[in-house]
Amino acid sequence: MQLLPVLVSLSLLLVGAAAARKTTTHLNFYLHDIVTAGPSSPATAVRVARGVTPLPVDPTKRFGDMYVIDDPLTEGPDAASPAVGTAQGFYILASRTDIALLFTVNLVFTAGPHNGSTIAVHGRDAVFDPVRELPVVGGTGVFRGATGYGLFQTYSADNATFNAVLQVDMYVSARVGAPH
Repeated sequence: MQLLPVLVSLSLLLVGAAAARKTTTHLNFYLHDIVTAGPSSPATAVRVARGVTPLPVDPTKRFGDMYVIDDPLTEGPDAASPAVGTAQGFYILASRTDIALLFTVNLVFTAGPHNGSTIAVHGRDAVFDPVRELPVVGGTGVFRGATGYGLFQTYSADNATFNAVLQVDMYVSARVGAPH
């Protein structure tokens, strides 16, 4: 009787099924992109490269402008609301005709149940679209191997300072039992 190969196959199947179980988490928070520092808020987005060609929709912005960010993430839209983490990465004005960014960022959670975990986001952010969907391309900690998407909406923006607050709704699937 060949019971041993059947038991080994069944064991491998059960282990694979357990490892493949995923859960989806919904997160809601606000990202504060501060380009122009104020008395109580230092700049968290710094231009590190200046493009050559002004954009037709806004000549103060240039195709190729690149900003490095370390933007606060908070529970609410007010900068004084409790912090949940930071958005660390960069964005580049990647369209010659409109304000559309290549947005590459790690959402680093520093408080709450996801403290110590990250979500990696990489995609096109057409700034003037009412809702922008950006893909989740990975994560660490409880979000190890994450997939999903984030819905980014401009909550407020100041055209004089270029400072903005974005409301972010993340829908993230990650393996159940991922280490913290």
